[in-house]
Amino acid sequence: MSSPVAELHMHIEGSLEPELIFEMAERNSVRLPYADLDDLRSRYEFTDLQSFLDLYFANMQVLRTAQDFADLTRAYFARASSAGVAHVEFFFNPQAHVNRGVPLHEVLDGIMDAVAASEREFGLSSAAIAAILRDRPVREAEEVFSEIIRLQTPIVGLGLDSAEVGNPPSLFEDVFARARAEGLHVVAHAGEEGPPDYIWQALDLLGAERIDHGVRALEDPALVARLVDEEVPLTVCPLSNVRLCVVDSLADHPLRTMMEAGLLVTVNSDDPAYFGGYVDDNFSALRHQIGLTDDERETLARNSIKASFASDARKAELLRG
Repeated sequence: MSSPVAELHMHIEGSLEPELIFEMAERNSVRLPYADLDDLRSRYEFTDLQSFLDLYFANMQVLRTAQDFADLTRAYFARASSAGVAHVEFFFNPQAHVNRGVPLHEVLDGIMDAVAASEREFGLSSAAIAAILRDRPVREAEEVFSEIIRLQTPIVGLGLDSAEVGNPPSLFEDVFARARAEGLHVVAHAGEEGPPDYIWQALDLLGAERIDHGVRALEDPALVARLVDEEVPLTVCPLSNVRLCVVDSLADHPLRTMMEAGLLVTVNSDDPAYFGGYVDDNFSALRHQIGLTDDERETLARNSIKASFASDARKAELLRG
């Protein structure tokens, strides 16, 4: 890519490649239910978000120690750097690990060790966003968030992800109010499989500064007008949308329609190990499937930097290319 890109919607657990799964399973004496790599890869066919989540959480069983989380994060940073990514704000799911007996400090120590060294080791700046699992109890989210704050974890924000339908943002109003009071940024997955109303809730009840996905916003002209007027970024994940059957094919993806409507959209990889590629793969597929132009690619790259939570100085540096 000619201009540096910021990736703003990527789940670190979703960058767990099959080879690393087997490597960590051996290291941690975890017995996998797969005969070999090909057997595991054969299961990466999804019919919807839930079918993906089932495999996503199953594969996390190999993540046990701070070293595992550091290795996972560094592997992603190395791949992102080669893709032209200069700044990353990635999600991690603390509940997914605490609930299976992994101490929270192991998760945080490993991830934050990689974050602290990302510029020196990979030439990219990075920040972590703790993401709440919306299909888990609200009290659990509040308890885990409290522990993150108690440990003085240097996260940049709080997010909301996992199974969207039937789990509206409104359930988590209180914990997001606490996050804002702590000076954290707030983002939320909304309008992927869930209705446009979930985007309204994320904005009005959670105070979301960015909407992750947001492709269904186009169904509500008043919502589109608001998102354009307030310049609320939408972190769109094209290959993910195809693999999870949100759209039938990349040719049907509304990305260009969203851009033409004046929405501040960015391109991201979501869960790249599962959905067919990293940011550069997404841009390459868009170029081949919908004829994304160099100018459009440049706009998307600049949008990603503007939409980031990087410092003004870092944004200026990145925008200069």
